[in-house]
Amino acid sequence: MKDVKNLPKAATQQFVEIEDIWEDIVMLKDYSCFNIIEVGAINYWFLSQEEQESVIYSFAEFLNSLSFPVQISILSRKMDISSYLEFVDNKIKEQKSQKLKDLLVSYQNFIKDIVKQNTVLEKRFFVVIPFSPLELGVKAIKGKLNKNFVFQRAKVSLSPKRDHILRLLSKIGLKGSVLPKQEIVELFHNIYNPSKTGIKLAPVDSYTEVILSAD
Repeated sequence: MKDVKNLPKAATQQFVEIEDIWEDIVMLKDYSCFNIIEVGAINYWFLSQEEQESVIYSFAEFLNSLSFPVQISILSRKMDISSYLEFVDNKIKEQKSQKLKDLLVSYQNFIKDIVKQNTVLEKRFFVVIPFSPLELGVKAIKGKLNKNFVFQRAKVSLSPKRDHILRLLSKIGLKGSVLPKQEIVELFHNIYNPSKTGIKLAPVDSYTEVILSAD
């Protein structure tokens, strides 16, 4: 296979701002970098009024305690539940009890009706922590930057901010996890290839050809 460095850039790649990914840090073409923290969701509407108010106040406290900029992003996609319906269908076939089989069929029909009447969305929540090359001072202004140097400095700057965000999220009952390189690549692969959402890629370091394509 051809080495990816020697391949001409495809039209889609020209519109992708990502320059490189190192460990858990994404670098853009202007050498700005960022970490991505994925935050677990809570079912707000299942909480009591007091609990809802507590969540709101805790989130406000979280925002007010930040001393550096962050970006909060929500990725919303129509959920494909065909694999789940297939799973339920297999369970129906496995059942020996007619009563349990009837209950599963009723549940399966219930899910199908919900999907027909409503759009079922999958939502993912992210906190993005940025690093600007301007933080490097004169070298950044003169445009004389080395990629490895920027990555190292970005790591020094982003690590304490990342850990601080994780602690704050934990205090308000939310679980946060820093996306590693593999999950970052899969995230952006699915964003730029919406018809292939949910695809798990092989270990990204094993690729020697371009894995980004246009739908």
